[in-house]
Amino acid sequence: MRQRVITAVVALIIFIPILYVGGIAVELAAAILAGIGVYELFRMKGLAILSFEGVLSILGAVFLVLPAERWMPFLSGDNINFLLFYLTVMIILGFSVVSKNTYTIDEAGFPIVASLYVGVGFQNLVTARADGLAILLFAFFVVWATDIGAYMLGRQIGKHKLWPDISPNKTVEGALGGIASAVIVAVVFLLVQPAAFQHNLVTMIIFTIIFSVVGQFGDLVESAIKRHYGVKDSGNILPGHGGILDRFDSMLFVFPVMHLLGVF
Repeated sequence: MRQRVITAVVALIIFIPILYVGGIAVELAAAILAGIGVYELFRMKGLAILSFEGVLSILGAVFLVLPAERWMPFLSGDNINFLLFYLTVMIILGFSVVSKNTYTIDEAGFPIVASLYVGVGFQNLVTARADGLAILLFAFFVVWATDIGAYMLGRQIGKHKLWPDISPNKTVEGALGGIASAVIVAVVFLLVQPAAFQHNLVTMIIFTIIFSVVGQFGDLVESAIKRHYGVKDSGNILPGHGGILDRFDSMLFVFPVMHLLGVF
């Protein structure tokens, strides 16, 4: 417990100034976190990150995260980030030709999905911060409130398993408690920051319920990945907390859905 608290305090001391400053600081931090996330996926699967597909997978994620207009101003046109990502996909798929089909499209699927999963999630984190600190904090508060509410309510009154084959400790009562907790925190946040969003209170409450559900589903997805590979945590970079994916699994789902619904 003490180790978890120390890690959380140190992480916040590092992370809060980066979020406050925004801009290049957030973009670099997100790119680094995306690279670590890809590494953790390769580690779980037992693949070497210092391989052609590992390096290209990290590059693909970074290409998605870093805004092209700032980091690649020499390139012009629309969808530069996606096209650069697709370039890595082309190279990975092209290795099936170079290897005379000993490296197949099935094997190429993992590094491509890994970079897309992590890259798009952190790309939308960067986009959210560019639209305003309040939007970024809102997402964090909703996810954190969901996690805390689900844990507390699930521990106290949880009886019905939510998805025992994937995450045996999660309960239906906990999931509902997480949603309720997220709504309460969101209402308080929206009353304090009413001008931060273009949608009205009722719409944002409905969105909050969606974000809470999506965040919990993102958590379950990462649990399914870990269960598939037989690991407890995605990594050990955060003592007492696991890896980057363990901390950002919900965020990787929530930020893209927030963007899709026009919150930023």
